[in-house]
Amino acid sequence: QITHTMVKAVAVLTGSEGVKGTIFFTQEGEGPTTVTGSVTGLKEGLHGFHVHALGDTTNGCMSTGPHFNPAGHVHGAPEDEIRHAGDLGNVTAGVDGVASINITDCHIPLTGPNSIVGRAVVVHGDADDLGKGGHELSKSTGNAGARVACGIIGLQG
Repeated sequence: QITHTMVKAVAVLTGSEGVKGTIFFTQEGEGPTTVTGSVTGLKEGLHGFHVHALGDTTNGCMSTGPHFNPAGHVHGAPEDEIRHAGDLGNVTAGVDGVASINITDCHIPLTGPNSIVGRAVVVHGDADDLGKGGHELSKSTGNAGARVACGIIGLQG
């Protein structure tokens, strides 16, 4: 008999200039991970949304390291075959500064050797060009600008 285990995690985001939010992660068995939640206090428009490699906020969001990238790929869009595991694209903030998040992704498991638990979620100040912007940072960060909020991904009961 196969039992499917539901694993849940959460990240509470804090940042500069009142940007904050709560992001929830759920994964059933070996299936994809669903990411839901909201971020408030953003400027209207697109904001890069990534899992970064380190769950370290000793120096604010700067100490979360690069995008989570266990396979050593270049930066890309969530639908790209070649991308960092942590490349979750953009979230869109409305005129009210709120971005609602509902993403399902196969590259960010909550269990196993490439688990994202203990790593960080980062929201950027600008849009992620998804590796296609031609800027020198496109293939590493998506040229998404400053890290305006972040939080460490922890297991949830």
